[in-house]
Amino acid sequence: MSVFDNYTREQLRRAYTEAWAKHVAHALLTPLEALITDVIGAHPEYQSMVAHSETALEFEQNAAAAAENPFLHMGLHLAVREQLSIDRPPGIRDLHRQLQARHGDTHLAEHALMEALGEELHVAQRNGQAPDEQQYLARARDRLARS
Repeated sequence: MSVFDNYTREQLRRAYTEAWAKHVAHALLTPLEALITDVIGAHPEYQSMVAHSETALEFEQNAAAAAENPFLHMGLHLAVREQLSIDRPPGIRDLHRQLQARHGDTHLAEHALMEALGEELHVAQRNGQAPDEQQYLARARDRLARS
């Protein structure tokens, strides 16, 4: 999300832990914090990590264990939700509706888009270029066709 462009890894992780702490305390949340806590709420497997800021700040991806990076995962959820809110790239909102109808679940539809987005980001980074929105949409359509 563009709001996180200048955040360090530590600042980003603190945003997650602080938002979750406010949520648990039933404190008033900013709109961004509400988005963050909605994503965390959909992932009970990450809640204990974000509930303990030291654990969150110290988390390191263990390639040998092939464990998923919870912050990358939640960040992709936020990115997809931002895309859906503004329908950028154009057509992503309709594609999400189709995936949701196919899977019967909004969360699973987001995961299909996240996989496509993750692949496109990886290819773009590997090739040293900006992500291609049309390739991203093609990857997402491919997931719809395969589901």
